[in-house]
Amino acid sequence: MALYKRKKIWWIDFTTPSGERVRTSACSGDRAQAQELHDKLKAEAWRVAKLGEKPVRTWDEAALKWLEESSHKATYAEDKAKLRWLQPHLSMRRLDSLTREVIAEIAGKKAGVSSNSTANRYLALIRAILRKAWLEWEWLDRAPKVSLYPEPKRRVRWLTLEQALRLLAELPEHQRNMVVFALATGLRQANVRDLRWDQIDMARKTAWIHPDEAKAGMGIGVPLNGDAMGILERCKGEHPERVFTFRGEPIAYANTRAWREAVIAPAL
Repeated sequence: MALYKRKKIWWIDFTTPSGERVRTSACSGDRAQAQELHDKLKAEAWRVAKLGEKPVRTWDEAALKWLEESSHKATYAEDKAKLRWLQPHLSMRRLDSLTREVIAEIAGKKAGVSSNSTANRYLALIRAILRKAWLEWEWLDRAPKVSLYPEPKRRVRWLTLEQALRLLAELPEHQRNMVVFALATGLRQANVRDLRWDQIDMARKTAWIHPDEAKAGMGIGVPLNGDAMGILERCKGEHPERVFTFRGEPIAYANTRAWREAVIAPAL
């Protein structure tokens, strides 16, 4: 059956000349629209089988393949979150229809609600997926050039000693411990939040971050000064695995209401 209806939505089901079965939703309750999509897909399948043309690939296929191939990477969760935001803008689009103009329009929507730096992270992901579809998967004849927004060449703000002391005074104890440890070691938020006791050698005053937990993919050895050691001594015995906890449970999120209120406190 070429077309059939399920829960008010038409579905397409046919076999290509090469024997491959195609079964997909038409994403429509209109039979005429479903028939039009069916005819288009069937014609494309014929051209692929008989004329040797490349099969038409969609953004959804590329995004799924990207996630399947990058599940081992430290940035997997971040990529998944970015793709979730991109989905309404790119879902069901053909890869070869993603021109510089289309990508720039989507990037403009992100830049309108975030910084240029954040928008660039989304642009970089789109660019990486399209380049992989071109150079490795051979789904595209070429990938469009993706231009990034200008970013500051250096950090535009840092905490002074006075600001750090004011921030610490506003935070609850469990978050104050994390901030003191972060300031003492220079570790990123996620590495501090998820720190485990088996990553610490109290006798040698050393901590380490495993390669799969580091942003650059390389292990990090961290010397612990007096402030860091003091925090660890204070947290000992609160949890068998994790260093930083709240009410006996590992901390899942650092960007809580208490943190946001402390950041916007007067004079910070």
